[in-house]
Amino acid sequence: MASVYFAAPLFCKAELDFNAQLAQSLRLNGHTVFLPQEHTPDTDLSPITGRDARRSVFRADLSAIDGCDLFLMILDGRVPDEGACFELGYAYARGKTCIGMKTDVRTSEAGGDNIMLEGALEFGVARSVPELLSMIEGM
Repeated sequence: MASVYFAAPLFCKAELDFNAQLAQSLRLNGHTVFLPQEHTPDTDLSPITGRDARRSVFRADLSAIDGCDLFLMILDGRVPDEGACFELGYAYARGKTCIGMKTDVRTSEAGGDNIMLEGALEFGVARSVPELLSMIEGM
């Protein structure tokens, strides 16, 4: 089973709930999941008063990417989350297996997503949870 780093937007209840449910599905299928939102529940991450915590979270997330077998990026939203985009670039540069999941019909460019994201997600983009689980099983 895979050790998964889960990169996704996490700025509203709907995103947090979706992430938690998908992480639970992955865990029920035997995977270990690092979901960043689970590691900072009561942390002050404001740019002014939470500077040290922000640095700590940044380093912890990079360390978790370094330790994962599989990098998963959620592409939902009008445009992909910029933090997740950075994490994808880092994971790709570190030679990680990178896959995506997109349940949203919107695209950032006519007919598809940004070519740099598509290129880094060379192992594919799932459109549903069953498709994602099947994709991971096939690796």
